[in-house]
Amino acid sequence: MAGDSAIRAKMAQLAEIIRDHQYRYYVLDKPIIEDSEFDQLWNELLKLEEKNPKLRDPHSPTFEVGGGFSTHFDSVDHIEKMMSLDNAFDESELDAWFERVAKESKENTWLCEVKVDGLAINLLYEQSRLVRALTRGNGITGEDVTLNIKTIKEIPHQLIGDKIPQRVEIRGEVFFPLSKFAQLNDELEEAGKAIFANPRNAAAGSLRQKDPRVTASRPLSMVVHGIGALDGLTLDTQSQGYELMKSWGLPVSKRFKVAKNKGEVKEFIEYYLQNRHGIEHEIDGVVIKVNEREAQRTLGFTSRAPKWAIAYKYPPEEVTTKLLDIRVSVGRTGRVTPFAFMEAVRVSGSSVSNATLHNMEEVARKGILIGDVVVLRKAGDVIPEILGPVLESRDGTERAFVMPSNCPECGSKLRAMSQGDVDIRCPNTRSCPAQLRERIYYIGSRAALDIDVLGYETTSALLEDKLIVDESDLFDLDSKKLLKSEFFKKKDGTLGANAEKLLEALNEAKQRPLWRILVALSIRHVGPTAAQGLANHFGSIAKIAAASTQELASVDGVGSVIAESVKEFFAQEWRAQIVAKWAKAGVRMEGVSSSDKAQTLKGMTLVVTGSLESFTRDSVNEAIIERGGKVSSSVSKKTDYVVVGSEPGSKASKAAELGVPTLDEKSFIELLQNGPKG
Repeated sequence: MAGDSAIRAKMAQLAEIIRDHQYRYYVLDKPIIEDSEFDQLWNELLKLEEKNPKLRDPHSPTFEVGGGFSTHFDSVDHIEKMMSLDNAFDESELDAWFERVAKESKENTWLCEVKVDGLAINLLYEQSRLVRALTRGNGITGEDVTLNIKTIKEIPHQLIGDKIPQRVEIRGEVFFPLSKFAQLNDELEEAGKAIFANPRNAAAGSLRQKDPRVTASRPLSMVVHGIGALDGLTLDTQSQGYELMKSWGLPVSKRFKVAKNKGEVKEFIEYYLQNRHGIEHEIDGVVIKVNEREAQRTLGFTSRAPKWAIAYKYPPEEVTTKLLDIRVSVGRTGRVTPFAFMEAVRVSGSSVSNATLHNMEEVARKGILIGDVVVLRKAGDVIPEILGPVLESRDGTERAFVMPSNCPECGSKLRAMSQGDVDIRCPNTRSCPAQLRERIYYIGSRAALDIDVLGYETTSALLEDKLIVDESDLFDLDSKKLLKSEFFKKKDGTLGANAEKLLEALNEAKQRPLWRILVALSIRHVGPTAAQGLANHFGSIAKIAAASTQELASVDGVGSVIAESVKEFFAQEWRAQIVAKWAKAGVRMEGVSSSDKAQTLKGMTLVVTGSLESFTRDSVNEAIIERGGKVSSSVSKKTDYVVVGSEPGSKASKAAELGVPTLDEKSFIELLQNGPKG
């Protein structure tokens, strides 16, 4: 019946809208409507279903528990086949390709772009909306990763602008930023989980998570570089397509150029060969495409690749060197990590003699022996990585590495800290010299109290000359104590400049934000995100220490594992003594008291984007919190103001889209002083 069709269509539309809002709320943590608006949608669907039970979809969200999103990686066909690219590995092969193209198409320009070493993805937009995202798969069929792709901030869920076709496939590469790669592996190692071999694997592994909330926690990015199926729009050139994609809000790479001739193409290739290390993602070459679409149609395709495009592949930056030994280091939380000690060799612009091997399983997987000639590269051009041994170079003198059973620094029996943990640890947390040295060094790191002068040499001098017993003594240092060490004295016996700088820096560090103090305590699993959540929620170290596991776990960004680690930390008497001595020395143990500042922002939520002249990232957050406001990392309709500095990110445009008021720095300072009425 016609009436039933209209009702069924209305129910399907409401279900789709509700699922989208559930996804934004539960997965992205970025709702765009008020709870009351969501409830109206829910009740409208529920009433329709109650009145029309025979039309009710068995997969309706009203049957489901909110937040139960998971990716099933269903196989789905691409509308237009995703082709591979033929490769050229040297200039002669590139010239041969130019000649083949010239036989069928004489007058061409060339679109050149860096070749992102990521994961190929196909985005399908219908009537401007992102309806599906597929991996390349075999080129004909890919895996549906739509829920996970939607967590990547650069990818619009809705296209904007003009000339948007009714249906279009957008091709691109998902990548893991190099600047975040080492941090992710550190976090995985700390949690006893397997690490990623390189940024491309990190991108693929992060995208192929069944729980899209895990993907959302990873800093994935994407660049788009092509169009597949295209309905209702004709393009004259490839570069015109790039301009259109950019105007639609899609993340088009800035690293492309339309070259007029072969000489300009080769200049582009050479430029990025020399400058590949300054890019935010891995590249493995340059892609050259005939720019004119008519010429592309004339040239056509082979069974696997377009004849009008080619990938010029850079030679891999791999070198060989001698593995002299495998040793172990002990970190600040006791994790024992094997590392390779090698003959120094130059790779990717720097000299390398050490490379981490992560854990015993990694050593076994790579099949390396002490004495091997090994292949070395820099993963992501950043982190030294041994790929494996050169087997034909073995002469029988090589020997297997055996993980020590006792800590090399304190002699304690090493053990796994939990069932299934691939790492082994030294349990002598309090007294192990290596753990103590690493903890004190970490206090000075940018992640913690940001004390530049508290480096390895300074830390070693403080411990070796017994100026401090452990970190509890750090803020009790004075001139008299430092003069007992030759490291801190001038030749005439007076205090050196390094000592004066250290004392000044320690005094300044006492007033760091509360969350930084938490990070500096080296509570296992507590990094900046969890520390900020705890500091903002409880407001003091004392309240955090007194909180129950359940109360701690309920804090945004914390959870049960971190909560248990926090409880364990404060239950240890010697840890509590560190906190007590720091407090006695004047280290801030509370957030700035709200009674000290007028509560001009009470009950308000602000988002800050871009750089401000009068504030650091820490100080602007603290200025908001101490005046009763809340700092959020994402813009929603619940946001009261977005503070926009220089070079703002996408949050500024999101504010405009949602109608959230924005403030420049001058207006923000007025708001701090006088509140919204001022």
